[in-house]
Amino acid sequence: MTSPASAKAPNQGAALDQSKMRKIAIASVIGTTVEWYDLFLYGTASALVFNRVFFPELPPAVGTIVAFLTFASAYVARIVGAVIFGHFGDKLGRKSMLLISLLMMGGATVGIGLVPDYYAIGIAAPLILLALRLIQGLALGGEWGGAVLMTVEHSPAHKRGWYGSLVQVGVPAGTLIANLAFLIIIGSVSDEALLSWGWRIPFLLSALLVAVGIYIRVTMEETPSFKQVRDEGAKAKLPFAYLIRHYWKQVLLGGVATLSTGSTFTLLVASGVAYGTDEIGYSKDLMLWAVLTACVIALFAIPLFGKLSDRIGRKKIIAAGIIAEIVLAFPFFWLLNTGTPALVFVAYSLMMIAFCANYGPIATFLAELFGSKIRYSGLSVAYMLSGLLGSAITPAVTVWLLELTGESASVAWYIGFAALLSLIALFLLSDNRLKSLESVGKQTS
Repeated sequence: MTSPASAKAPNQGAALDQSKMRKIAIASVIGTTVEWYDLFLYGTASALVFNRVFFPELPPAVGTIVAFLTFASAYVARIVGAVIFGHFGDKLGRKSMLLISLLMMGGATVGIGLVPDYYAIGIAAPLILLALRLIQGLALGGEWGGAVLMTVEHSPAHKRGWYGSLVQVGVPAGTLIANLAFLIIIGSVSDEALLSWGWRIPFLLSALLVAVGIYIRVTMEETPSFKQVRDEGAKAKLPFAYLIRHYWKQVLLGGVATLSTGSTFTLLVASGVAYGTDEIGYSKDLMLWAVLTACVIALFAIPLFGKLSDRIGRKKIIAAGIIAEIVLAFPFFWLLNTGTPALVFVAYSLMMIAFCANYGPIATFLAELFGSKIRYSGLSVAYMLSGLLGSAITPAVTVWLLELTGESASVAWYIGFAALLSLIALFLLSDNRLKSLESVGKQTS
């Protein structure tokens, strides 16, 4: 086994000085925050208004399911985006793909804010919404992997977990901003105004955030790992084909191992909001504040668990988070079902901490599974596969289960089962924390 000391050596000459490393990490966090803000605006809007704006002639529960299925469509597109952006990211570099994906995401999000409602243009409204949602999915499919590699491939070996987890902060940060935007709007306008035009404002504001993200990312440097592959002429001709031929197990197992992060987080930010408002009768404000509070916790917990993964191993921390998700699946709903607002915050906080232990180290863990020549493709496809298996179907499945059984226990069983699958897949994968990124995959070259 490679020793920790020797693991640091290959990266030391390529790693940037601390000030430049901080700049790269900040740029990645800001860009990823913008991307996830755009993505989760849609999730929040699906839970709160889209069933009435774009699917008003359907029964409320069916309308919510259809809105969430439109939400899920982006996850199919994310797989396609992961393949396309992964191909060019492994062929042309990480930086250019990050800029393109951010522009695509921002344009689609602003477009959603401009789509006329069902009463104005009929069936064309949800169809346009679906098309723009697919563009969002394509963009995120390429963005996340590139952002992770920008930090992980630049960072010293003994801090890869820490820097990789900083990119993960973009998820709660983007969600935090998205929910804060909706809280402000809900508190400022009537329900009628919210359905008419208020919901559009957070989507239109994306243009400002994208401009900031582009400005920051233009100054980023290409990663040492890609430069080495390029300089050695070792790039794969068809990265995705090479990936499937040599790394199909890592892709499939990596996707399943990450499955529970998607199902758990989507439970918190989308399904939980819909359940709390529709089934229990909590106000929209209360549920959004619960999400907001949990996201503030995540801003600190994710880097903490990322740092711990550098010290004691990625798999141990991730496994602890997954087990905690299983243990908390039923208590989460028990606390919500009490009808006590304070216990809603307790439920959200506890489940978010479990999620953070799982999610904080997972980006670095996945990146360390793949060789440099196809790392963009491998990381992106594995992670986006997990989104398709977890995040995409969770909102619709939870609404369906509640309609079918009338019991929140059915949703808890679903969340626990998803986490159990992730735990099994995790233990079938290697923890390459002590290896240099350059040495991973040499046997398949």
